[in-house]
Amino acid sequence: MKLKDKKVIIFDLDGTLINSAPDLALAVNHMLTSVHHANFDEATIDGWVGNGASILVQRALSGSRMIDENLDRDFVAKALDTFLKFYALNLCVRTRLYPNVHSTLQLLKSKGYRLAIVTNKPFAFVEPILKGLELIEFFEYFIGGDSLAEKKPSPLPLLHVCERLNVSVEECVMIGDSKNDILAGNACGMQTIGVTYGYNYGENIEVHNPSFVFDDFGEIITVL
Repeated sequence: MKLKDKKVIIFDLDGTLINSAPDLALAVNHMLTSVHHANFDEATIDGWVGNGASILVQRALSGSRMIDENLDRDFVAKALDTFLKFYALNLCVRTRLYPNVHSTLQLLKSKGYRLAIVTNKPFAFVEPILKGLELIEFFEYFIGGDSLAEKKPSPLPLLHVCERLNVSVEECVMIGDSKNDILAGNACGMQTIGVTYGYNYGENIEVHNPSFVFDDFGEIITVL
């Protein structure tokens, strides 16, 4: 079975196209050190990624995926500012593409697909990372987690892309590594592809019923 009549392919960024965990961990631990909190290993921080910078910082300050409800707002705001400033200067130190990402994007572009990104990462970081990893040429449009009033798993960002690129939901497919990507697609009736690597909190992405699931990014071409 293949996906039919698709014009636009929407990708998640972190955990789907790029492994940004090493640089996110570096920034998180810098922030924790600045407020005299214990640091965490990269594997632990991996499990906190995927819901945007503010949630990541709050989880780090809580030392858990479950956010401490007693965290002081001003304290969180200052910690977030520290995190963002450091991360902005260290976006592509150890961040790398996942296998077969560049060649597959190149092939999809050559086949005439229009490519977009919907990420929960703050918008200001998206373009510098795409440029730093030499991906910017492939994407017609991208938005971050702070670009709209809602972010994934809300369907709003996907519907916004459809409107912006003047295509229907049926003409698009959403590709991502986490339940946020699949739930956003399911919520607006968009077909989805889940990848099994990345940051899905240790949960099997098939639980959320993507249209297809692949272990390797390069495999997505088999259904397009």
